[in-house]
Amino acid sequence: MDFTLEPLGDTAVIIELGTDINLDTHQKVKTVSKALDENLYDWMIEYVPGFTTVSVFYDPMKINSEKLPYENVAKQLISLLKNLNAGEDTEARVVTIPVCYGGEFGPDLEEVAEHNGLTPEEVIEIHSNGDYLVYMIGFAPGFPYIGGMSEKIAAPRRKDPRLKIPAGSVGIAGKQTGVYPIETPGGWQLIGKTPRALFLPNGESPSLLKAGDKIKFEPITIEEFQNWEENEND
Repeated sequence: MDFTLEPLGDTAVIIELGTDINLDTHQKVKTVSKALDENLYDWMIEYVPGFTTVSVFYDPMKINSEKLPYENVAKQLISLLKNLNAGEDTEARVVTIPVCYGGEFGPDLEEVAEHNGLTPEEVIEIHSNGDYLVYMIGFAPGFPYIGGMSEKIAAPRRKDPRLKIPAGSVGIAGKQTGVYPIETPGGWQLIGKTPRALFLPNGESPSLLKAGDKIKFEPITIEEFQNWEENEND
């Protein structure tokens, strides 16, 4: 596996696995993450996977060596990574995200449609039939950066970001789509909302989604949205 290492300050190493956001690089990120899970070094505080990198944070006080902490960590990581092979992922989980499109839940749906010369119904059809993959979780707890959206419905960020975007809002920014897991400011174009919770602070895992998950967006009616919310709160 090809990779490069660079220091990130004096307590972290960046493992660079590619320069483009694509499936091959994503699989390398997953392979490296799995290897780190299976080799929990005493000095490792945590690792953070990204689109093309994995950042490894370490405690310099737990590294006993005549070498500088970074040099010692880099040596151990090279030993771990040099023999890894990024194989095909056969265990991808498919997560269905129900979405009520348009109306009060998707105030920017018509703007996205107009920007692309489409009807709102065509935007919904294209968005709900995409082949989606979660590349990384970031920005906010449980926020998925999802690739695979058709360029036919791509749209720029809003010129006037909203101060409050409700949790569950489904948005578009450029060629990406995503779901806001918590209420937060943001500038994505909102096309719908899901009643399914993505941030689960009391769950075994605080994030419903994880890198490598495949996403299926399923259109639902306002009645189905309300029924889902009622069942969630029972």
